[in-house]
Amino acid sequence: MNKKSQDVVRAESNAVAASEASAACASNASEAELFARLDKVLEEYKGKSGALIPVLQIAQGIFGYLPESVLKRISLSLNKSYSEVAGVVGFYSFFSTSPRGKHLVRVCLGTACYVRGGKRVLDALKDELEIDVGQTTPDGNFSLEVARCFGACGLAPTIMIDNDVVQRVKAAKVRSILDKYRNGKGE
Repeated sequence: MNKKSQDVVRAESNAVAASEASAACASNASEAELFARLDKVLEEYKGKSGALIPVLQIAQGIFGYLPESVLKRISLSLNKSYSEVAGVVGFYSFFSTSPRGKHLVRVCLGTACYVRGGKRVLDALKDELEIDVGQTTPDGNFSLEVARCFGACGLAPTIMIDNDVVQRVKAAKVRSILDKYRNGKGE
């Protein structure tokens, strides 16, 4: 591995650690402190090839989402157009430009899940949470998104809550599944 590759790997490792630490205490930090953390990351990645996605991941870890002011700061610092940065954020479902809930619920609507009742599961989640896809519950506990495939087609229909895959979901069981997360799982 050449020196440039080693530097990028080291920077990414440091950035991931910083992101995890930042995410843990972001709720207690002022906006100025959050931007100061972002500026340190931007300085570390400035001029490095392939920096945009890792910087966006870290920034989302710091802020919890990617507001327009963060995207503008990233585009200026990395010398990229705002449309390029916003385009990457819009393309990858991992990124969010609005605050997400404490628990992220993703419903698979890939072919196998759809055919086996994924749409009914989605409708049950929308009814139970009283939100639509892309929204967050008023209490900030859940956000609802749609995905195309989790690679668990034999277990369809599936949903993911945070990093947990829930298999063979029935619409009638949605409330009891969510109750586990309402009652402290993932704290």
